[in-house]
Amino acid sequence: MLDRATRSKRATSGEYRRHALLAASAMIVASATLIAAGQPVAPAKVAGAAGACAGDNGGITLPPGFCATVFADNLGHTRQMAFAPNGVLYVNTWSGRYYQNDTPPAGGFLIALKDTRGEGRADVVERFGPGAPQGSAGGTGIGFYKDGLFAEQNDKILRYPLSAGEITPKEQPQTIVSDLPLTGDHPMHPFIIDAAGNLYVDLGSATNSCQIENRTLDSPGHQPCTELDTRAGIWRYEANKKDQQFSPAERYATGLRNGEGFALDAEGRLFVTQHGRDQLQQNWPKLYTAQQSAEEPAEEIVELKRGADYGWPECYYDRHQQKLVLAPEYGGDGGHKVGVCAEKTAPVAAFPGHWAPNDLKIYSGQDFPAAYRGGAFIAFHGSWNRAPEPQGGYNVVFQPLKDGKAAGDFVVFADGFAGAVEEPGQAVYRPTGLVVGPDGALYISDDKRGRIWRVTYQGDPDAKIAAAPAPKAAAATGAEPGPPEGIHPNAGRLAAAELPVPPGATSDEIALGERIFQGEAAGGTCIGCHGSDANGSPQGPSLVDGHWLVGDGSLKSIHDIIANGIPKPRNYSVPMPAKGGAPLTDADIAAVAAYVWAISHPQKKG
Repeated sequence: MLDRATRSKRATSGEYRRHALLAASAMIVASATLIAAGQPVAPAKVAGAAGACAGDNGGITLPPGFCATVFADNLGHTRQMAFAPNGVLYVNTWSGRYYQNDTPPAGGFLIALKDTRGEGRADVVERFGPGAPQGSAGGTGIGFYKDGLFAEQNDKILRYPLSAGEITPKEQPQTIVSDLPLTGDHPMHPFIIDAAGNLYVDLGSATNSCQIENRTLDSPGHQPCTELDTRAGIWRYEANKKDQQFSPAERYATGLRNGEGFALDAEGRLFVTQHGRDQLQQNWPKLYTAQQSAEEPAEEIVELKRGADYGWPECYYDRHQQKLVLAPEYGGDGGHKVGVCAEKTAPVAAFPGHWAPNDLKIYSGQDFPAAYRGGAFIAFHGSWNRAPEPQGGYNVVFQPLKDGKAAGDFVVFADGFAGAVEEPGQAVYRPTGLVVGPDGALYISDDKRGRIWRVTYQGDPDAKIAAAPAPKAAAATGAEPGPPEGIHPNAGRLAAAELPVPPGATSDEIALGERIFQGEAAGGTCIGCHGSDANGSPQGPSLVDGHWLVGDGSLKSIHDIIANGIPKPRNYSVPMPAKGGAPLTDADIAAVAAYVWAISHPQKKG
């Protein structure tokens, strides 16, 4: 890994005070001039001492010299972001089944934010566009091109004309592309527009690996995978042309399971991320161990080229072997055979499995040290499919690039978003969007609570690339420091001995079931979808609220569900494989059923 110990040079306290007073005076004069001229005010850099950050960086950790402030908060499920030339930050927000169909904030799903005071925080926050009452579910993709704001809404890419001085558009939007697919596992449509007006749209796969039965034990892949005609690739349209309709004809590149993040470098190379497939061991337990399934396949950055095939579903990239190998649905043998994968296009950089790269930006600003310029920041939303191994991601990493290729190892640039528990259901924040501001700051969005961080640099301009310090495992998320003994995520979980025992079961079975559920025995994977607290996640329902989507909650019903799985669950896109995809014995199934029954009954034993 790259140097973690680089520290910024510091001025003496007397020098700092003198320079700070001069800088503050100049900033007041400059800000007044800009306000009078109607121009955006560059936010001030706020520091408590030379090179030190005021506050707690909004709860995250960063390398020495970098500081974060909360630019905006509580915005809803914020996804990707884009800046307009006038300094207004535009954000798209999303809703729907991924967020358990919760109630979105009132107003439109698009948000305009502006810092008119130069304080590093948005003091203007305006919602616009259709809201839920008008049938909108919002979206992920957003971008600015010429004098228009482009935004994904449901199955469309819309363009909002913006006049000079407008923060929110007054005109109705124009439809640029319509009829984009909304079905299956990846219904979002991130995009990017290049300088020539080419609009590149990601259409993620409808399935995990193009199996005949999606996410099902030992189900082979479709031959051929006709899903590729309309999904799992990048489609190209014209940003300057209205009323285009989706069709297979506009496919630009294929074999990308889910490419949410786009970025252009200074030479015009276009890069996109790839979310690797899930459930190698759960669907193919004879070929993969739980550890292999947690680590593979890699997440990727690829260089997008016309006509390229990046491998999905026939192939996946093995990060440890550094090559594309055959997927089990298409004759793979657990990571050894290559076959047709020798003809596919390999990534330019690879990352740990299942971290979920939701956005990508090449750093083009001047605020950060020179070592960061031209490199890539990647927002990793965080994993659910690494159980029984620990989950990972929930961070922003930096990948050095040179001539369009990786130029060294990546480092974790920003960490601590999840808080005490790195799981989808319990994470406090999940990074999902990135944008470099006109001031050179890096903005990071979260789609759990709707927070946006603004990251600036105040250290040595010649500093080397460094990693963020590891966050405290149980860091407090508020302003108070928290108890000295820390906050333990499992403190509220009832011990097996305190749980009620269902008729016909024993306390020992419940204790074994708890260990399997938590991934501590028999390769159990339950926490991947249901969470270590069993309160559920975007992948699976709560098991403690007494509401059963399938069955009646009896011990027999729970036992049968675990044994047979749920190939087509209600309200969730991820099927439950038989035995959770783990090598459970009949006794293991009985134990897990007893434990789930026990935690779903609120009364304690005795």
